[in-house]
Amino acid sequence: MNPSANQSSTAIKRKPSRAKKILIPIGIILTGIVLFVFMGAMAPKPQKKAIVSKAPLVDVIEVTKGKVIFEIESQGSISPRTETTLVSEVSGQIKTVSAKFVVGGFFSKGEQLIEIDPISYEVALLQAQARLDGASAKLVEERARGKQAEKEWSLTGRSKKNAPILALRKPQLQQAQADVKAAEADVKSAQIKLQRTKIIAPYDAMLKAKMVDIGQYVTTGTQLATTFAVDYAEIRLPIKEQDLAYIDIPAMGQVNQVGSQVELSNVQGGKINKWSTFITRSEGVVDLSSRVNYVVAQIQDPYGLLSQTGYATSIPMGTFVKAKIIGIETSNVIAIPRKAVRGANKIYLIDENRKLNIIEVDILRSDSKNIYISAGLNGGEQIVLTKLATAVSGMTLRLPGDPVTPLNDNELNKPEEADGSASNKTRVAAKGTPVLENGESEENEENGEKSDKSLDKAKDKEASVKERGSL
Repeated sequence: MNPSANQSSTAIKRKPSRAKKILIPIGIILTGIVLFVFMGAMAPKPQKKAIVSKAPLVDVIEVTKGKVIFEIESQGSISPRTETTLVSEVSGQIKTVSAKFVVGGFFSKGEQLIEIDPISYEVALLQAQARLDGASAKLVEERARGKQAEKEWSLTGRSKKNAPILALRKPQLQQAQADVKAAEADVKSAQIKLQRTKIIAPYDAMLKAKMVDIGQYVTTGTQLATTFAVDYAEIRLPIKEQDLAYIDIPAMGQVNQVGSQVELSNVQGGKINKWSTFITRSEGVVDLSSRVNYVVAQIQDPYGLLSQTGYATSIPMGTFVKAKIIGIETSNVIAIPRKAVRGANKIYLIDENRKLNIIEVDILRSDSKNIYISAGLNGGEQIVLTKLATAVSGMTLRLPGDPVTPLNDNELNKPEEADGSASNKTRVAAKGTPVLENGESEENEENGEKSDKSLDKAKDKEASVKERGSL
């Protein structure tokens, strides 16, 4: 047999085998795809169910009109009603100082703080008294001479009215009288200077600062100490202009008048201290930088030094305190929580049909907790406190305890639930089909399981066909 003929016939036989190796896998893949699509199309599909929303669950409060006593909050520092810098009016060496002449020392009115060496002023007083005695003697002499001159003039037989003033010694008498008055003034001046060697407390005071001490030489005008009055203290409280109408402030120019009560408080050593006082006046000026008004409250005997019925805890000068002013009573006001107001002045109401109404109200004032409404509500309405993601006037709401009722097509909305979660949706199964917790019916679950099983069978069949092709 010819070898070349054998080789050609072998080559001819090999060519079909290569084509088969290429076409057979492609055919298997196409067949699998067709079978997969066919089985997927023939598999039973889950029945589509309608998606129905529940009405949002909300919390509400019922509002009523009534009388409200506004509390205006403020703050400030305690300051003395009078503060004085004591200045020396004489010169000399400080001879003695009081044992209480220390910062924080208390002096009653008229009590001596410092004494300047008085010897020079005692000498000056003696000299002035001596001059006074001499002038007084001269006056007595001139009076006697005047009477003698009148007698001598009467012996001439002429009228006293026609006598010259020099003959009667009237100018000499007037000069003597003037000398006596000058001497008396010198004595009084010397007495005053001697008194000024003793520095006396001008009122019930506490020493704030001392500038001198014993042995120091001072001159006229030297600052000695700074004191402040302790009979009562004051506190300036900044008040916004819109809050002035709710505070009882005594009329301008009136003294010893009592206005609104004020409760002061601060924390000292972890303990809250409170004091009760009252407003005595308004400063009557608007601050140009902050645009606030200042009222002044009076604190009687802040250190408890003058009476036994003072405060249990003293209030040192400079103490920073918070103040709560008890305002006047206002009628026909509705108070609602701050969280019930939406935007600037809108609130949500729910009516007896569980429908949402959005209204605007007139806000009288507000504080850290409440909003006070003067118009827009009549009382008895129910206000929604829960935040709604999408609030539409007329939408259906439900209250705690209300049955869950699916909404119709006209009432579908997507508000947030009371707990802040997204809108609750429930898949309602066909009639007679129980509903699972995850919102799908048992029928849907069974159909899904069947589809998964059909898909697994198709994959197994495709794998077996590939194995056969490879063999």
